[in-house]
Amino acid sequence: MKTIALELVPPELDGGTQAAIEEGQKVARVAKETGLDGAIKHLMIPGMIEEESDRPVELKPRMDVLDFWKTVSGELDGVRGLCTQVTAFHDKPQLTERLGALRGAGMDGIVFVGVPRTMADGEGSGMAPTDALAEFTDVVPNRGAILIPTRDGEQGRFGFKCDRGATYGMTQLLYSDAIVGFLREFAASTEHRPDILLSFGFVPKVETKLGLIDWLIQDPGNDVVKQEQEYVARLAEMSFEDKKRELVDLYKRVVDGVADLGFEISIHLEVPYGVSKPAFEVFAEMLEHYSPLR
Repeated sequence: MKTIALELVPPELDGGTQAAIEEGQKVARVAKETGLDGAIKHLMIPGMIEEESDRPVELKPRMDVLDFWKTVSGELDGVRGLCTQVTAFHDKPQLTERLGALRGAGMDGIVFVGVPRTMADGEGSGMAPTDALAEFTDVVPNRGAILIPTRDGEQGRFGFKCDRGATYGMTQLLYSDAIVGFLREFAASTEHRPDILLSFGFVPKVETKLGLIDWLIQDPGNDVVKQEQEYVARLAEMSFEDKKRELVDLYKRVVDGVADLGFEISIHLEVPYGVSKPAFEVFAEMLEHYSPLR
C-alpha cells in the first residue's frame, strides 16, 4: 500500500453535505499551510457505530462512510480512500453489496471490524471479521485487520487474521513503542508479512478536560496501556514545542525499530479532536524523519 493516510471521521448528519465539503477544504488548506500539500495519499474513513454510553464525546448520528467519501474526495485532488467496515451486522448478500459499492467509489483498502466493546466476539447477526477476510478476497484486494499490540493474546489473534486473508494491519493509536517488540516477535514466529499502517495521533490540551484518547485506548487491568494513558495525560499538559518533541521522538523510535523486519510500512495519522494546524505541524516533522513515499 505504501501510503500516508489521514483519518477523517464523517461529520454529524445535522451538518449535511456542506459540512463534508468544508471538512475537505479545511484539510487541503491546513496541509498547504504546513507543507503537507500532496503528502496525504489516502483518507481513512471509519464506519462509526454506537458504543458505550460513557464515551466522553457524544457520538451523534453521522454521515455514512460512502456518502462522506463521495463528497469530501471532490475537495482533495488525487486522494484515494480507505475505510473500516463493521461486518457483524450484515449477512453475506448485504456485505457483498456494500463492499462492491465501497470499491466502486474508490476505496483501495477496507479494514473489517467486529462488534463494539459492549458486545462479545461472535455476537451480531452478520459475518465475523475473520470470515469476511476469507470470503471477499476477490472483491477487496487490500483486506485489513485492526492490530492492538498491547492487547493480551494479540500475537495469535493477528496471526489468525493473516491466515484468514488479512493483507494489512492498522494499529490502534500508538503512545508507546510496544509495536516494535510485537512485530519483532511476530516476524520471528511466522512467515506472514502483511503491510502495517502505524497510527500516530496528536494530543491537544482539551484531552485534559474530555479524555477521549484515554477512552479510545483503554484496556482495564493492562499495565502497559495504563502507562500509555499516563503518557497521553502528560502530553496534553505540555507546551506545544515539548509535545511536538515527544511525539516526534516516539515516531522515530517506532519507525526505526520496525524498519528491518520485512514489513511494508505505511503511516496513519489521526486527529481525534479534529483537523488542526498544530497537529499537522507535528505530522510534517514526523514525516521529515521518515515517509513511506520516499
